[in-house]
Amino acid sequence: MGKRYLVTAGLPYSNGRLHVGHIAGAYLPADIYVRYRRACGDEVRYICGSDDNGVAALIAAKKEGVPVEQLTARYNARQAADFEGLRIEFDIFGGTHQPEFVEMHNRISQEFFTHIHEKGFFTKRSAKQLYDTQARQFLPDRYVKGRCYHKCQDGSMCDSPEAYGDQCERCGNAIDPLLLIDPVSTISGTRPEPRETTHWYLRLDQFQQRLREWLESRRNPTDGSPRWREHVLNFSLGQIKQGLPERAMTRDLEWGVPVPLDDPDARGKALYVWFDAPIGYVSFTAQLDQRTSGNWRDYERWWKSEDCRIVHFVGEDNTIFHALIWPAMLMAEGTYQVPWQVVVNAFLNIKFPGEDEQKISKSRGKAIWIEEYLKENEADALRYYLTAIAPENSRTAFDAQDFVSRVNTELVAALGNFVNRTLQFAQKYHDGVVPARDAQTDADRAQLAAADAALAEVGAHLDAFRFKAGLESMMAYARACNQHFSNRQPWSTRKTDLADCAATIATCIHATHYLAIMAWPFMPGTAEKILGMLGVTPGQWKWESPAALPAGHPLGTPHILFEKLENDALD
Repeated sequence: MGKRYLVTAGLPYSNGRLHVGHIAGAYLPADIYVRYRRACGDEVRYICGSDDNGVAALIAAKKEGVPVEQLTARYNARQAADFEGLRIEFDIFGGTHQPEFVEMHNRISQEFFTHIHEKGFFTKRSAKQLYDTQARQFLPDRYVKGRCYHKCQDGSMCDSPEAYGDQCERCGNAIDPLLLIDPVSTISGTRPEPRETTHWYLRLDQFQQRLREWLESRRNPTDGSPRWREHVLNFSLGQIKQGLPERAMTRDLEWGVPVPLDDPDARGKALYVWFDAPIGYVSFTAQLDQRTSGNWRDYERWWKSEDCRIVHFVGEDNTIFHALIWPAMLMAEGTYQVPWQVVVNAFLNIKFPGEDEQKISKSRGKAIWIEEYLKENEADALRYYLTAIAPENSRTAFDAQDFVSRVNTELVAALGNFVNRTLQFAQKYHDGVVPARDAQTDADRAQLAAADAALAEVGAHLDAFRFKAGLESMMAYARACNQHFSNRQPWSTRKTDLADCAATIATCIHATHYLAIMAWPFMPGTAEKILGMLGVTPGQWKWESPAALPAGHPLGTPHILFEKLENDALD
């Protein structure tokens, strides 16, 4: 019997296009994991959608001079198209304020807030908040920017001049806007002043001990589950050690989920976007159940059942929300499971020819945009490279020249070369069918035993969320296959020992089938092409050793698996 998994990837803001940093941070590793788990026979749902509420969308809409509803709908559709182009396949891609989803999302978010409020885990109080006297409004979150006041993990001052009023992207810490050094309104560019306003604060301090014990249990799990990445645990436990403050979960804002309280002070206020955004995972699941079973309450089978494992994939800037605040919200509400795993990747930087490595920047145009990439390049080449350089434990960089080099020397010269030389040989010298394997040697049998070992090794890495290592194991076997082909010299034995030549090619065809299975989570399009050339109809992928195709099985037409790239491929 397979297990059940509910997999999510962080909701992208619907205020801009997707770039390679987004994909490497959450969506691609989650897609790899989902494909693998399904191939293992598990029941899996993959949930995502755009984060439409809050300040980010309002700022972008104001800059473009369009209604915020129009802007979020446009980017929601564009992001969905980018994901589809990369074969990142969600069971549902929603949007927290999209027409089909907003009613369900508001309902579940307000229900969530109300339950926590009824249990007494919110404190209502008046406090000072930055106010823009020129724009005549309070400045929630990203409406204010200033210099970060936090210390980094190494003890040095962060001092980033680009810290927003919710979080510093350089050090990852949550921000109290009133403590920002030299704060500036992003609306008017003026210095805001503190004024009194009323909000509802979540008592995070009441969950410190439970969070600490839960996180410590993820360091050396006793239930056989993979341990969490060390940097996630160290950062999260470090935040608890400093003390978790009460955090306002409402905002002076009308774009978002209205605060569901019969209280004059709640008028004109919305739930904090980082309160309702993770609830989007739940509301999108409910919307999916509404579509499929007609009963939206079936979402509880995934979110409130102990036999379902919930796995979140996010970038490093979302660590504090998914490893601390969201679990505290779940604990406060009381009927939901906490996550089984929170998989956090570091940021992906970028390096262009002739330039130093730098942070990906939408404002400066320093990015590889998915929409532009897909116009002229293969999705699987990007999926391969982003996995090969995955920032799983520390920041890495997308290097345009390295991308071209690795595609040519690894995908073309190793994997593609082996598949092509094997199937071209069968087409030319064995009438395009699988030859007899009666004369297989010990070397042939060892090569297939190595395939079983490689399949198990790749699977063990994916079980433990080591996607980069899993890809490396697959490619190591592809290189070994090339070496086996060369060692067996079928071009020579076809003239001297036809049975031996046939056994060599039959072995290599069987190894090619193994490689298709191993490639499926990482490069689904490539895996399907290989099966097509093997004359096998793609069906339900199974993570198990494939049966050898019988002698005489007709093969498909062989063709080049990967095209060699020129140095200016990404210009």
